[in-house]
Amino acid sequence: MSFLIKFFKSIFYKMLELISSKNNDTSSSLSVYVKIGSDNALHLEIDPVWNIKKIKEIIAPQIGLMPDEIKIIFAGRELANNVSIDECDLGQQSILHAVKIKARKKSTVEEQEKKIVKTLFENLSDNLLTDVTTYEKSTLDGLKPENHIKRHFYVFCATCKSLKPGKIRVRCHFCKSGAFTVHADPQNWADVLEPKKLTGDCNNDPDICTNVLNNSEPNFAEFYFKCAEHISLGETDEAVPLYLIKPNLQHNECIACLDVSEIVFAFPCTEDHILCLSCFQEYCTTRLKERQFFQHSEYGYTLSCPMGCPKSFIKEVHHFRLLSDDEYQQYHRFAAEEFVLQTGGILCPQPGCGMGILPDPECSRITCINGCGFVFCRKCLQGYHIGECESSETVLETGADIYTAISVNPCIRVDDASKVTIRVSTKPCPNCKTPTERDGGCMHMVCTRRGCEFNWCWVCQTEWTRDCMANHWFG
Repeated sequence: MSFLIKFFKSIFYKMLELISSKNNDTSSSLSVYVKIGSDNALHLEIDPVWNIKKIKEIIAPQIGLMPDEIKIIFAGRELANNVSIDECDLGQQSILHAVKIKARKKSTVEEQEKKIVKTLFENLSDNLLTDVTTYEKSTLDGLKPENHIKRHFYVFCATCKSLKPGKIRVRCHFCKSGAFTVHADPQNWADVLEPKKLTGDCNNDPDICTNVLNNSEPNFAEFYFKCAEHISLGETDEAVPLYLIKPNLQHNECIACLDVSEIVFAFPCTEDHILCLSCFQEYCTTRLKERQFFQHSEYGYTLSCPMGCPKSFIKEVHHFRLLSDDEYQQYHRFAAEEFVLQTGGILCPQPGCGMGILPDPECSRITCINGCGFVFCRKCLQGYHIGECESSETVLETGADIYTAISVNPCIRVDDASKVTIRVSTKPCPNCKTPTERDGGCMHMVCTRRGCEFNWCWVCQTEWTRDCMANHWFG
C-alpha cells in the first residue's frame, strides 16, 4: 500500500513539474506584431531564443515571399538573420516591420549575413551621456560589461503617471512609418530632440510617403521615446524624454545631501552640478511654495541650477512632473498667473478666485467675467468705487489676494484673516467703500453709512439705474 502511495505521489509531482515548465514557457514568450505595409499586420507568439531568420521563415509563406526576399526593421535598423530576439530588447506587443528587399548585390548579402546588427543603437546611450555631461569616454569604455546599466534613458509615462525607464524609437519624419533605417546613430541630444537632423531610408510605400515619391528632400529621421515598463500600446504610444535624469556612472555626490545615488538630475550647466531625485523634488517644492520659479520667455515657468550657474535653465518642464499631483497643479496655476502678470494682465483680487484677466489698457473698471463676477478698481484692486482710490495696507502690489499671501507667508498677522472674511462675504459701497453684506432681498443696495446713503447695484457695483432694475433687480 505504501509503495502505491509513493508511486502516485511521484507521478503527481512530475505532472506538477510539467505544468509549471509549460506555464514558464508561455510566460517567457513574446506577443509581437509584424507589420507589412501600412495596413496589414501579423500577430506572432515567439520565443526570445529565436533569431530573425526564423521569423522570416514563419511569415514568408503568409505574405507570398521567400525568406531571403524579406528584411526585418526595428528601431531604425535592419536586423541581420543571426540576431536573436532577446538581443533586440522587444517588449510585449512590440511592432516589427517586414519589407520586401530590393535587388542587392551578392557581396552586400554576404556582408549582411556576417554582420550582427543590434537595435537600440548599441553605443547611443554613451554618446548622449557624453553630450550632456563631461563624462570621459574612456571611463565608460573601461566599465566591465556586467557593470553597464542596460537603460540610460528615463521618461515620464502618461500611462504609468510616473518616472520610468525609456526606450528610444525612430520613424520617418514625413509619413511616420516605423519601417525606417537611419544612416547614422545620433551623437548628441540635439540629434534626437531637434527635427531634421539625421537622414535615413523610408521603406514605406511610395504612394503613402510623399517624400519618397517626390524625392523633394532627404528622408529625415524622427526620434521618439516609449515607456519600457508597460505593454506597448502601438506606434502612437509615446513618453516624454526626461533627458536631464540619468544614471550616475561616475558616482558623483549630490550637491545638497552629499549622497551618491544611482539616478541623478544633472543641470545643464558647465559645472555639471547634480542633485539626487529626492533633493531635486525638495528643491522644486521649496521654490514653488516661495513662488521663486522664473518665467522664462522661451522655456516657460522654470528653474535654474541652485548654485546660480548661468545658462542653466531647465528647458523641458516635464521634469517637474516629479512633483506630487497637487504641487504640479499648483505649478501650472502659478505659471499661468505669472504669464498673465508679465503680459500686462491682472489677477482677480477676490479670495478664492485669482482669475487671469487681460483688460484694455485704459479700462479702470474690471469685471471678472469668467470667474467670480467681482467688479473692482484696476488701480487699488478694491471693489469698484467712484472717486479717488484710498490707500490700503491690504492691497498687494503683485495683484495676488490676501489668501495667497497668508499661504505663502504664515507670519502675516492673525487679524488679516478677518480681512479675508470681509473680502469674501461683502462688497464695498462704490461711493464710500464701506463693506456691505447682502442678506437676501433684491440687488438694490442703499449704503447705511451716515452722510453717504448711496443707491447702488450689488451686481454692477455702480449707481443704481433703470437698466439695473430691468435686468437684475432680483438676480
